[in-house]
Amino acid sequence: MQRHPLGPVSVVVCLSLVILSAVVLWPSQPAVSAAADETAGSLAIIGKDGSVNGACPLRHTEVRAAVNGFLARVSVTQTFGNPAFQKIEAVYAFPLPDNAAVDDMTIQIGSRTVRGVIRKREEARAIYEQAKQTGHVAALLDQERPNIFTQSVANILPGEEVTVTISYLQTLEYDNGAYQFVFPMVVGPGYIPGEAIGKQAGGWAPDTDKVPDASKITPQLTPQGTRAGHDISIELAIDAGVPLLQLNSTSHAIDVERSGASSATVKLKNLAEIPNKDFILKYGVAGEQISDAVLSQADSQAVSRSKGAAGGHFTLILQPPAQLPESDITPKELVFVLDTSGSMMGFPIEKAKELINRALDELYPGDTFNLITFSGDTRILFPEPVYPTAENIRKTRAVLNAQHGGGGTEMMKAIRAALAPSDSQDHLRVVCFLTDGYVGNDLEIIGEVQKHPNARVFAYGVGNSVNRFLIESMAKAGRGDSEVVTLNDKADAAAHRLYQRLRAPVLTDVSIDWRGLPVADVLPGKLPDLFTGKPLVVTGRYTAAATGSIVIHGKRAGEDFEREIPIHLNSSATNSILSTFWARRKIDDLMSQDWAGLQTGSIKPEVQKEITQLGLSYKLMTQFTSFVAVEERVVTTNGKPTRVEVPVEMPEGVSYEGIFGNEDDKLAATNGRSFLYSAGAIGGANHGAFKKVLPQVATPAAGIASGSGGGIAPSIGGPIPAPPPHAATVTTKLQMQPEPSPMLNAPTNDRALLESKLSPAVLERFDCWKKQASECKLAPDGTADVQLFLTENSAVVIDQLKALGLQISQIRKKERLVIARAPIDKLTDVANLQQIKFVSEPRR
Repeated sequence: MQRHPLGPVSVVVCLSLVILSAVVLWPSQPAVSAAADETAGSLAIIGKDGSVNGACPLRHTEVRAAVNGFLARVSVTQTFGNPAFQKIEAVYAFPLPDNAAVDDMTIQIGSRTVRGVIRKREEARAIYEQAKQTGHVAALLDQERPNIFTQSVANILPGEEVTVTISYLQTLEYDNGAYQFVFPMVVGPGYIPGEAIGKQAGGWAPDTDKVPDASKITPQLTPQGTRAGHDISIELAIDAGVPLLQLNSTSHAIDVERSGASSATVKLKNLAEIPNKDFILKYGVAGEQISDAVLSQADSQAVSRSKGAAGGHFTLILQPPAQLPESDITPKELVFVLDTSGSMMGFPIEKAKELINRALDELYPGDTFNLITFSGDTRILFPEPVYPTAENIRKTRAVLNAQHGGGGTEMMKAIRAALAPSDSQDHLRVVCFLTDGYVGNDLEIIGEVQKHPNARVFAYGVGNSVNRFLIESMAKAGRGDSEVVTLNDKADAAAHRLYQRLRAPVLTDVSIDWRGLPVADVLPGKLPDLFTGKPLVVTGRYTAAATGSIVIHGKRAGEDFEREIPIHLNSSATNSILSTFWARRKIDDLMSQDWAGLQTGSIKPEVQKEITQLGLSYKLMTQFTSFVAVEERVVTTNGKPTRVEVPVEMPEGVSYEGIFGNEDDKLAATNGRSFLYSAGAIGGANHGAFKKVLPQVATPAAGIASGSGGGIAPSIGGPIPAPPPHAATVTTKLQMQPEPSPMLNAPTNDRALLESKLSPAVLERFDCWKKQASECKLAPDGTADVQLFLTENSAVVIDQLKALGLQISQIRKKERLVIARAPIDKLTDVANLQQIKFVSEPRR
């Protein structure tokens, strides 16, 4: 693949260099390095003559949030400074919650404040570029993904500061009596599939045919052993309305100041925290569960004019009914899909393996399962799902234990391998994905999940800074559930919650009878199943004030369920919180109508038009609307500013080796010439397989100096380096490779037969009997209760079982299942029957 130059725009990348002398700095271009008299890890801009011109521009991020109930108003203030000797343009890619409704931006230059305006994306860009050319201080905020944004600030003069404040609304997740507030701090290093087609921004990856905006969503990473230089502080003011219980953060040390029974202020203990992982705060509230609630708000005159209709917006919060004791015991087909790519190396993959191992322990009698692993290729352990016999569990755990993380994240192949078989099945397939979600084609992946309605997707994000947008959206598209398991969380608890949810959605086939109330544009259009402890949030518009009641219909444990809820649609206008919330959900719904088009930049015109109009009418950030702010007075002349890309930290727990390869591959100098790194991920190569490209050092063109492990370093304006060799061909294999090491005590003969048909629990009882242990879980007559899954339950098979002494208590012909009390000493004879597929303990 060719690396395309960026064109005439000059760029500075903020990257510290571990070995300054080993890096080529072209004389015509500033770069960023660690200054000789600075502490290790500090960053500096290197001028044209090699002198230190200043530090990187982003100095500090301040997050302040006011939390009321399930809503939070959050402001994010970014302080950019310019210690260099020339004016600069700072460019910073950063994350926000994927459900954030960004509705305001201001910039402050000294004592002057300028409020941003919302415009179509291309119009906002044109305004910004004109201001940059004519010497005005300007700021532009673009949305690249629902959870990735780019802030650009032009014409920051030497010695001056520009402060940008972004404001957004978000909803808090509520689960089993506790609210959760999450603020993401860093964009993870995503794998970019496809062939390079050029580069329009300053990220480490070029754009590709699969991810045309890759250079916008891959901010430069600080090299190992260094940091970006900016830090973050967080302060939350919580007013729960009901007594607060415990407040704790599983991610950071916090200070809590209680100002009342229902209110508190929470701050980061370290006021200069490194932004390299999600901030997670959980707090409980009094009462076993929240109640059903209806919030309504008439539109202000301004909102009514913008949408061309009177009325208002409402939000309905539905609490699931109590779970009945009898849960769903129908056998499930479970497929575990494990991301084994380089970004999962180390702690993340160990946590994911632990979770799957725990989940294997919780398989119910009659369940079948399979394991798929993926990185650069996709491997399937068994040709089809198998019963959890002792042998199958042993094989699965051997394969799991051999996984260490390495290679790219070719997730699409794994998605299709896991979900495609469900299209021709008459039973439900449950697919459990475990990944950090570090991919650039996340929109395409969500669209693929939508295509397989016969499967249920449960997505688990594993790590301290995962792609929550992808994790949550996969689960929504697959009508399942999602959870993020951080490296400090307990895997067994997460595995248990998985089985609780897939076994027992407390309400299915949910619908609402609005009983003639004047409502419209209700979201979500298709209501999902309700799970224990997780309320359903419904939002919509109404055309007139009204009072009445609605009825919730559904199925609970197979029986009809109804609940009547009184509802009042307000006639008074206060503020636009609910209208903003509805508009954000409506935009999400429209995006889901063409994920593939959104990924490739060719979304359906009618969908783009409606999203754009919603953004303009409700003053919201979208993929097609941006905020722009321009200072009126001219502050500088003499051409364009130098562009400086603000680097980001490597997410905590993510391995540099997993992303960039072995230490020896990071920087190699031969005969005074240095190697720069080209993203081997492009074109299907792997995380952990970055290819070295010898730069065209004889060309006096401008360039970017890359530090140790610094990702891409293309030359600008000069010859394009030779493309790296392609990685090994990516293939989808139908079976896993042989186990990584031979089993020292491989079972033989009768033992192998028993392991191939008995569950671990039944085999344990058999082994206990063989040892004549005194505490075997057997009846006094040496029998044990079992259930037998058969290939057929003909009279001949039943007679054979009876002849072996089995006391049959139940025959389920449809399920080809027999429940019986079996003499433990006859289990070998039972296993020898060809019609026996699996023997387990009965579910109690």
